Amino acid sequence: MYRQGRRRITSYKIKRKPPKGGLFSGWRTKTVAALLLGGVALGLAAWPSHGPSPDGSRWPIAALAAQPQLPLSPEDWRGKVDYRAFDARIRAMMADKAMAGLAVATVEDGKIVFVRGYGLASVETGEKVNERTAFRWASLSKGVAGTLAARLAADGVLSLNDMLGQYPTTLRLPGEAQRMLTLEQLLSQRSGLPKNAYDDRLEAGQEPQGIRQSFADVPLVCAVATCHSYQNVAFDAISEVIGAATGKPYGEVAMTRLFQPIGMIGASVGIDGLLRAQSWARPHRGQRTLPVLDYYYRVPAAAGVNSSIVDLARWMQAQMGLSPDVLPADVLTTAQQPRVNTPRVYGNTPLGRELKDPGYGLGMRSFTYKGHRLVGHSGAVSGYRSTMMFDPATKSGIVMLWNSDAGVPFRLQPEFFDQYYGLPFTDWLALKPGQGEGEEGLGVTEPTVVKER
Repeated sequence: MYRQGRRRITSYKIKRKPPKGGLFSGWRTKTVAALLLGGVALGLAAWPSHGPSPDGSRWPIAALAAQPQLPLSPEDWRGKVDYRAFDARIRAMMADKAMAGLAVATVEDGKIVFVRGYGLASVETGEKVNERTAFRWASLSKGVAGTLAARLAADGVLSLNDMLGQYPTTLRLPGEAQRMLTLEQLLSQRSGLPKNAYDDRLEAGQEPQGIRQSFADVPLVCAVATCHSYQNVAFDAISEVIGAATGKPYGEVAMTRLFQPIGMIGASVGIDGLLRAQSWARPHRGQRTLPVLDYYYRVPAAAGVNSSIVDLARWMQAQMGLSPDVLPADVLTTAQQPRVNTPRVYGNTPLGRELKDPGYGLGMRSFTYKGHRLVGHSGAVSGYRSTMMFDPATKSGIVMLWNSDAGVPFRLQPEFFDQYYGLPFTDWLALKPGQGEGEEGLGVTEPTVVKER
């Protein structure tokens, strides 16, 4: 077994210099606004980044200037949804003993209309969650990989019809079947491997490169490209492809091609990006703080992204087509179009049964909910959960990040859409004392969730 590189972060006292140039606090906000409005250059193009940038590059001034005022207060919440009532529902949900902290943002008709932090980033220090608190995305990161590959294909850097065997990756399948696997099939989870193949070895400390090579001895559950079977370690072979095609590390390409031009100024890839954030949520199980485990950070395309809720909301807006210079319509269609049917995302629960026609695109899921097509993904690693779900037609949706193993927040998603669509109220949360403990509160047993055992 390979143990090098295994990291368990058990102490959170990290010595670091305070980040310079925080854009959203005190006098700096007023100064930046004055300089921008006055058209004064004064070196703003070299303003330091708010989040980690692996290549040392600066954030584009256009992205910094375009940051709108956020709807952080009740008087700023305006939309089709009754956000005061919605806020009350979330507060009731936060009373669940499995919850620690939570960040929520919604978009209606393309505009961010609700942003709110709840609970604690750390039960030990009492630090509260706010709109700047960084969380792990876990498997929600897969949509970044799929979208990035679609963007690189549009730019002619690679082709989604390329065979995996054309690139120097470590993925091996029985009978050299990886030579017949296209990038599009890899990203849509059609490798033929058993579900979540050898995730346990990754969690035991083995390196993903060695694990991918060992798949050569694993019998396939179906022929390549013929069925959906959710993967983490195998899926991350796309990070090797993108690295080879661009000559740069995967995280750097995601930052410079996507996060920076979209204006996701606090987003990062990798464990250091989380730990260096000005405010970051510690993982919890109930009210107990957990160590930060780096296992799934070592498959960055599958589960390596971190960000605040505001950055995740901006990512959702970009997926809605609101950053066409970065993600034009054809790229979004390529990434979001379902290629294969999947099992019910939330199992045989009321929500699982209501999300019909589940399909999988390039790291992106899609469903039909009460006659509306929804797109998104969710994810989980030890002590963190995430979800994004939106309606591309109306450019409306919800994102959530939380720092516990609770499952109940997933059920808040249909309550948002029911209000937005003007449908009768359904008590999806169905809160009961103690419900939401771990995953049994939702009944999530299928592979949308990345589990660290």
